[in-house]
Amino acid sequence: MDIHITGPGTGQMYQTFLSDGSVTINIGGIRPPGLENTIKAYSSYFEQHMTSGTPYIKGLYYPINERPKGIKKDEIVKLIRQASQLILEGFSLPVNPRNNLAADGQLFVEMCEKDKEFCSLVTIRIPKTDFACLDFWTEDFVHEYRQWQLEGFTNDGRNISCPFNRSLLHELREKYEIQHKEVHH
Repeated sequence: MDIHITGPGTGQMYQTFLSDGSVTINIGGIRPPGLENTIKAYSSYFEQHMTSGTPYIKGLYYPINERPKGIKKDEIVKLIRQASQLILEGFSLPVNPRNNLAADGQLFVEMCEKDKEFCSLVTIRIPKTDFACLDFWTEDFVHEYRQWQLEGFTNDGRNISCPFNRSLLHELREKYEIQHKEVHH
């Protein structure tokens, strides 16, 4: 039985070496750095695109709204049991890439489908695009951090802000049941 348990970062790179029918569990981390245990903290799974791009495994994620409260043994045990059950019962391969994303990753994919201008802004390097809009982590966008917050942020006296459809983001956060606290970072 192959169950891979990891957090954000390099450990996620190993999941591509798992055998067919394995399960990876992403425990996640907390962003922004240094703001753990504050109301500004939110879940971060970082390289979930690695799981999404590995169609012969199934990805599970620590509950997105629970992770900022710390790692709880009961949640880990529940995820391991769920992974074991998936392996023992089997699951269809290839796994749909979207089904191997956490809630915020699924939100991002839907945001790209519904807002083509936003999707181009964050995925295509063109001369007039500020690099900050390409410096993209799903969780920072979903929680409107730095360049994604309404007023943007200041760097070397220059305001940096990336445009997008805020009402669509808010609608999708509700759809994917991602809790968000409106705070200025």
